[in-house]
Amino acid sequence: MSEKSHVNHLLLLIFATICLSTSGPLGKFIDMPTVVIIWWRSVLAAIFLFGFCKYKGISLKLINKKDRSTFFIAAFLMGAHWVTYFYALKLSNVAIGMISLFTFPVIIALLEPFFSKTKLDPIHIVLGVIVLIGIYFLAPEFDIKNNYLKGVLFGLLSAVCYALRILLLKGHVANYNGTMLMFYQVAIVTVLLAPVLLFMDSSNITTQYPYVLLLAIVTTTIGHTMFVNSLKYFKASTASIIASTQPIYGIIIAFFFLNEIPTIHTFVGGSLILATVIIESIRSKKS
Repeated sequence: MSEKSHVNHLLLLIFATICLSTSGPLGKFIDMPTVVIIWWRSVLAAIFLFGFCKYKGISLKLINKKDRSTFFIAAFLMGAHWVTYFYALKLSNVAIGMISLFTFPVIIALLEPFFSKTKLDPIHIVLGVIVLIGIYFLAPEFDIKNNYLKGVLFGLLSAVCYALRILLLKGHVANYNGTMLMFYQVAIVTVLLAPVLLFMDSSNITTQYPYVLLLAIVTTTIGHTMFVNSLKYFKASTASIIASTQPIYGIIIAFFFLNEIPTIHTFVGGSLILATVIIESIRSKKS
């Protein structure tokens, strides 16, 4: 990879990260049941992605029928990741929801050798520990008796689902277009969650649709697709550590739009996480 090409791919990955970071503030702000939000997010994203694939002439054909099961499992994991993540946001706040999710780079760095021939890189353990320390500083104090603990636990469960999905798809991004991969996943999530509309109220969509549209287009269609595409050029652990800036962007957005005020701990933790991103960016260039 040439230096210019590397910088371009790195900038696209950072832009994808900013798009993805809008999920926290939007997930907290949208006034609908969590599973209903995810269904609307999925069905709208599926429509946009299908239209984009047709416009660009991107094939939706599976190269290998055996990939069906992989696509389904990846979609299930993505749906589980979204639902548990939004529960974390609803139960706590944007900071706690996002930072608990961002234990996933550590999980990926530890699990990646089991999914590929990649050897465990000791530096990823070190960077993962720094991210955890950063998360420790970012997390506001919470009472174990209230919903904040539940928020953290849902965030951690979301992190596990997200990590497994990324590792599962890692071997397939070279064979398929990232937009096509994302289309199938949101389409499957739409079908899986459709039954919830029978017993959950979605009437609020009439007032919430502008924000659900933002979630479907900016966060899902653009952010997730670009992130999946980045796996063609970076190791899963590299891309994930770079994407760890999401809580910082999310907290900044929440400050301006939700009036969630960050503490000094937020700035300390954010600096530590940013440091790992810079280090991993430099290392990925060399490799």
